[in-house]
Amino acid sequence: MLTQVGVRAAKPREKPYKLPDGNGLHLLIETNGSKLWRFRYQFDRKEKMLSLGAFPDVTIAQARQKRDDARSVLAGGVDPARKREQDKIAASIAAANTFGVVAAEYLERMRTENAAESTITKNKWLLEDLAASLANRPIAEITPAELLQLLQRIEKTGRRETAHRLRGTLGSVFRYAVRTLRAPLDITSALKGALLKVEVTHRPAITEELQLGGLMLAIDEYDGWPTLRAALLLLALTMVRPGEVRHMRKSELIVPKALWRIPEERTKTRRPFDVPLSKQALAVISEIWDLTPGNGLLLPSIRSSIKPLSENALNSALRRMGYRKDEMTAHGFRSSASTILNEYRVADADVIEAALAHQEEDDVRRAYNRALYLKERTVLMQRWADLLDEFRQMPNSSTWKRNIL
Repeated sequence: MLTQVGVRAAKPREKPYKLPDGNGLHLLIETNGSKLWRFRYQFDRKEKMLSLGAFPDVTIAQARQKRDDARSVLAGGVDPARKREQDKIAASIAAANTFGVVAAEYLERMRTENAAESTITKNKWLLEDLAASLANRPIAEITPAELLQLLQRIEKTGRRETAHRLRGTLGSVFRYAVRTLRAPLDITSALKGALLKVEVTHRPAITEELQLGGLMLAIDEYDGWPTLRAALLLLALTMVRPGEVRHMRKSELIVPKALWRIPEERTKTRRPFDVPLSKQALAVISEIWDLTPGNGLLLPSIRSSIKPLSENALNSALRRMGYRKDEMTAHGFRSSASTILNEYRVADADVIEAALAHQEEDDVRRAYNRALYLKERTVLMQRWADLLDEFRQMPNSSTWKRNIL
């Protein structure tokens, strides 16, 4: 067997020569002085040679370990040279299929499937900013422990909800990688229950009839920008999300049918949704129709007719009316409607859920979501508008109006 001293003392000659070490391993001394490790073996009755690196970069001990590894592969009936080629190909594929590459494909797929731009933006932030440390890692080599360490770092900063959201988004990317044959499994499933529970904080909303009547009176008397007042009234009357009201366009309103058709690109569920309009809602729309020219936005911002009102403007108006942010928000009108309608049992719970455009889990029922319970929802929306009027008329409702700041 070769020794360190013997290998270092070996000098080049006129022709290359070999220094054997045993079990097929030898050191080839080239005429230029290079010392190369070689492993000679037989496979399929043919003599073959495997390069194991150069001395001193590869030490004697390392060369022997590589030889032993190759002999183990050979004992399993596999050609070590062929396995090396396959390993190089696999490494090349893995390097090309990093987490960053797969995540970018996943985001592009979301765009192709018409996901909301706000949803794409949130996912982009989670995957490209919070998970930046994974970007250059081959996705098939990432371990659950690696993900847990990342998530717990975020969790320790107090952002439990963000950590849970990131875990869910990472799971979506890994499941996409599995479907495209670039990862063996969704390793995030191993992290179920590993994070601390999120402390749920519900959106502030007024759910008591007398107080809601006071709020409606305050909105009626609001002397700010007309479209801002109208937006708050329509939020209360239609039960839709603030973003859907703020971006309402005249072209979406089918006034003769008392219907507002929200296109799929503007709904959270990414499907078109029809909203029946009560007489009160139509009156609000009629009142502000001529304030904006053309067939564009019905509720433009104060500064530009081509830009919608901001959600911050709606919440600021509520603050001016004296409602704190922990009492009522623009999104809170949906909770107000849901709570009171269910308590009053104005309609079947399924009809109320359909009016709120909540996600339907059943694929078959989901396909008919746009017109789901349309007749029943038409009755419901009018009854809800009438209830709001009744709340305004309740004794002492006016005492619940807050002083405009």
